[in-house]
This record gives sequence, structure tokens and C-alpha cells, in this order.
Amino acid sequence: MDISETPLEVDTMKRSLRLMVMSALVALWSVPCLAQTADEIIEKHLAASGGRDALSKLTSRTAIGSVTVGTPVGDLTGPLEVYAKAPNKSRTLVKLDLTTLGGNMVINDQRFDGNTGYVIDTFNGNREITGTQLEAMRNGYFPTPLLNYKDRISEITVAGKEKVGEKDAYILQVTPKAGPGVRMFIDTDSFMVVRTIMTINVPQLGGDIEQVVEFSDFREVDGVKVAFATKSSNPAQTVTATLTEVKHNSEIDESSFSRPAGQ
Repeated sequence: MDISETPLEVDTMKRSLRLMVMSALVALWSVPCLAQTADEIIEKHLAASGGRDALSKLTSRTAIGSVTVGTPVGDLTGPLEVYAKAPNKSRTLVKLDLTTLGGNMVINDQRFDGNTGYVIDTFNGNREITGTQLEAMRNGYFPTPLLNYKDRISEITVAGKEKVGEKDAYILQVTPKAGPGVRMFIDTDSFMVVRTIMTINVPQLGGDIEQVVEFSDFREVDGVKVAFATKSSNPAQTVTATLTEVKHNSEIDESSFSRPAGQ
């Protein structure tokens, strides 16, 4: 009996083999996309932001712009000033005009000297920054906490993907050595951080709140990408900030980050 394969059987086997090879190649090329580690994503983010070398040369940042605060009685707007200095000093100064509501100019001047925080607040009263708010500020290293993250963060894991707007983003679950954890959303195409989510305790708002910050309109300044638009939202309010000017490595008076004498 002739047990050799018929032409039809040979053709069927060839088609099956081709499909197997194609499937193997597809799987091979898919592995890097599906198996991105936290370290790989962070390194791609740093490269997209301008690179480790350019980021390491930044010692300070000053920025000016405007801010809009959404309230039940309408939007409040005013000028914005932002200051940052390595390793983790920061100051945000906002002025809101309440004259249309029968009030005066409101000043909110939030300062952090790298260890302690203080707010000059003409609306709610001056106060020290404490608890998880203070711990979060201590983890806010300039120009980015991800530059030397292995020295400062206990663990970073990839927690899948999620849509931010219409685009996919990797979710990094960041657990610092102290203070609240944060979820960072890094765009899968641009590798820029486009959203962060953190739960902090705000006594003025009644306890723990989820703070969502979204970043957009990235522009290059001195070889480094900077978000010129930021939207910060929580259950109490939404604040949108738009920058018009950013400068790096300018001299900033150390006293501007500290609690003013006599306060």
C-alpha cells in the first residue's frame, strides 16, 4: 500500500506550517510591548523628557502664568508663580480677585523648604502643612522624583494600562519609603507623565481626598520637556494652571521657600 502523502495533504501541511511560523513571529514581536518593566518605562520616560544628562543639570525652575479655580459661584482667576529648587524645595504663589463676589484679593502662598511646609492664606488663615500633605511634598524631588528613584522609592510596579483621554498609558504604582503612594500614568507613545493620582489628608476638606493631576501641552525648555498646562482636581474643586514662561537655573532666594519671620 502506498502511504505517501497526497498533494492536498502536503499543501495543507505547508499552510499549517506557515501559520505556525507567522504566529510565532507575532508572539515574538509582541513580547516587548506586553512585558515592559517599571525600570524600562521609567528610562524611556527620562529619555523622552530630555535625558538624564539634561535633567541632572537643572538646579532650579521659575515659572509664571495664570490659574483658574472652579467654584460653585463661578470661576476665579489670577496670576500664578511657581518656584522649585533641587533637591526638593518648592513654592507656589496664587492671587485670586474676589472683588466681583464682594470680596478682596485672596493670596495663597504655599512654601516648602525641603523639610517643613507653611501656607500664607488670606482666605482660610495661615497654617503649617502637616501629615500626608507634608510627606508628599518631601517626596516631590526636582526636577523629577524618577531621576534617582532607586535611592528614594521603596517599590515601583507596573499596574497595567488605562486610557487617559483617548490614549493608552502605563500605570506605575509608586510606593515611597515614607508618605502616600502615587499612581503615575505614562503615555505609551510619548512616554510623558500625563496623570498622577494620590490620596492625601486635607483637614480643611474633612479628611482624605483623592487628588488627580493631569499634565499636557509639553514644550521644550533648555532641552527638557515641561508641561505648560496642569489640571488638578478633587471632590472639592478643580484648579487649572497655564504657564506662559519657564526659566531654569536662575538664582532663587532661599528665604522664599521658608516660613516668613514673625508668621
